[in-house]
Formats: sequence, structure tokens, C-alpha cells
Amino acid sequence: MKNKFLSRKFLIAVAAFLASVGTSITGLSIENETITIIGAVCTILSTGIYAFAEAYVDGRRCFAEME
Repeated sequence: MKNKFLSRKFLIAVAAFLASVGTSITGLSIENETITIIGAVCTILSTGIYAFAEAYVDGRRCFAEME
């Protein structure tokens, strides 16, 4: 499990998530609704993309083990 937390995919996903949250906070602080929405959408997308990438890699690994 420790390797999952040190994987490049996970670290990039965390960085994208934190940057998106930062963007949302910036949008809220300067009262710019567009920036706030962009940050929220990017937060959701970064989580979804990470989940998809992990599922894809796990699926390919299972397929390779079956051969």
C-alpha cells in the first residue's frame, strides 16, 4: 500500500487536486465565480482521471496475468 502513495500517478493527482482547490479558493477570495467554477470542475476531473487511470492499469495487469 505504501507504494500506491508514492506512485507518480498518485502524486500528480494530489498535486492537481491541490492546485484545483487553490484555484477555487482564489476565485472565492476575489469574488470571481468563473474561476471558482473552473477550480471545482478541475478538482472533480483530477479525481476522476486518477480513478480511470488506476482502473485501466489494474485491468491491463489482470489481462496480462490471464495470458
